Amino acid sequence: MKIKLFTIPNCITLINLLCGIGSIVSALVYNDLQVAFLFIVASAVADFCDGFAARLLKQYSDIGVQLDSLADMVSFGAAPAIAMTVICKTMPSAFGLEGIAHEIICYLPLIVAALSALRLAKFNIDDTQKEEFEGLPTPASAILLVSVAALCQRDQMVVNVEWLALTSVLVAMLLISPIRMFSLKFHEWGLGSNDNKLRFAFLITSCLLICLLRLYAIPLIIVLYIVVSAIRWIV
Repeated sequence: MKIKLFTIPNCITLINLLCGIGSIVSALVYNDLQVAFLFIVASAVADFCDGFAARLLKQYSDIGVQLDSLADMVSFGAAPAIAMTVICKTMPSAFGLEGIAHEIICYLPLIVAALSALRLAKFNIDDTQKEEFEGLPTPASAILLVSVAALCQRDQMVVNVEWLALTSVLVAMLLISPIRMFSLKFHEWGLGSNDNKLRFAFLITSCLLICLLRLYAIPLIIVLYIVVSAIRWIV
């Protein structure tokens, strides 16, 4: 069986993977979480574009599905877990914990990588997630966590390590939660459907927040996405 490896969608997915590796290197080698965040944003853009390219060019393949999950695991699973661990190591404990106790708390964000793997594996076999998602999508969790880490480092904010670790664990739990989250992928244009109205409203609100708050808007937008999705799911 002849398998095409270097299709356009697969090449875009590889860009996603390479950007994820760049984020990890920026965090671990250069201790630069702002660059790590930019790499995550680039990964998210590539992750959106590879699916769009596959639909546009009708280049669907089983290897593309597997490659996408492998790239996402690096970019949206390992990279945010490492970024949060790096920033946790620079933060004090609210309870004065030191030594091994402090180290254990610093490594709690690694659970993000583990639950991201479960989230991605479930997504690959769940046919109910074509139009919307069950649980927080991994790109959203990665953008939220790495933006928080980047803000803490850039503005030299002193945040308790327990708060950062708890935030990471809560976001990780959202990855495998039953909450149905709306997708930002437009299957048709126009305001005919309620889902499209929600997508347009969310995108416009996000653009306004970015204009007003710049980088501070990023975690706020992801939190807004979670809250709106949860209310929609409940109602």
